[in-house]
Amino acid sequence: MDKIKIAIDAHGGDNAPLEQIKGGYDAARQLDVTVVLVGNQEILSGIISENGLSHPNLEIADAREVITNDDDVMSAIKTKKDSSMVVGLNMIKAGRADAFISAGSTGALMTGATLIVKRIPGVRRAALAPIFITDRDPAMLIDAGANTSCKPEYFLDFAIMASVYMERVEGITNPRVGLVNIGTELSKGGDNIRSAYDILSAAANINFIGNIEARDIPAGVCDVVVCDGFTGNIILKLMEGMGIVFYKNLKEIVKENVFSMLGAALMKKGLMRFKKKIDYHEFGGAPLLGIDGVVIKAHGSSNARSVFIAAEQAKRFVQNRANDEIKREMEVN
Repeated sequence: MDKIKIAIDAHGGDNAPLEQIKGGYDAARQLDVTVVLVGNQEILSGIISENGLSHPNLEIADAREVITNDDDVMSAIKTKKDSSMVVGLNMIKAGRADAFISAGSTGALMTGATLIVKRIPGVRRAALAPIFITDRDPAMLIDAGANTSCKPEYFLDFAIMASVYMERVEGITNPRVGLVNIGTELSKGGDNIRSAYDILSAAANINFIGNIEARDIPAGVCDVVVCDGFTGNIILKLMEGMGIVFYKNLKEIVKENVFSMLGAALMKKGLMRFKKKIDYHEFGGAPLLGIDGVVIKAHGSSNARSVFIAAEQAKRFVQNRANDEIKREMEVN
């Protein structure tokens, strides 16, 4: 069987292309996959040579344009045909890559994936679905920004797709699904959320546990957190910001005096484990669930470690054939 081929948008993200190249090199070297860096061949080849990052499993697919965060999303996808993002998405469409990772514009990636790779039949809206840390196991948030307003039936699509992913890719048996609301009572929320609750409650192919409040999310009361993209994006950014502030304050406390520094030295291994646990770089990227191919949105400020973790995530996504199972579920939904 041929190696899984993972394409990486080498020009997408704040730290591109060096961190993308480093992460791709690590993936090619450690994951037994073929990594294709999509971008300007001369630029990428020069950086690879200068930094000693060549590897037999590391390839380049030439692309001479770049889609930036300032570009109009629809216009960029239609006119920048030779951009690293569009070339990478077309590789998925043509079967020349098994997965595509980009830390570039979220809107452009979602729009491009929908227009070029297309949605899985039966999926009404594709969704951005990041993995995040909880007090228990990691959980999935869906949607995290692709659909700012949602019809009630979209929530069921989200719950089904995320449940399949968490079971197939993350190994969580019968994942628990919670619906974000302003209270756990059935009467809470607007008409849209109450209708979504009724639809999720009636679904036989998900493990729906009911409404959850925002404070329940970091406690890990469920494995799949379902909400509209507007709410989900706020939740995601708040959790990310709280993690940064918490760790910053912890560092300041540690440096207060010689006694706190001595205590920190004794706790160094534990503190490093904690830092790793809350560091978003350790979670790779957010799958675009509902797209008929493996597409992963990496964080805009991804470093080499983030890119490597996203590649590892993409490999598991492909190997465990999660999209095939999503297709089967959507056929009967």
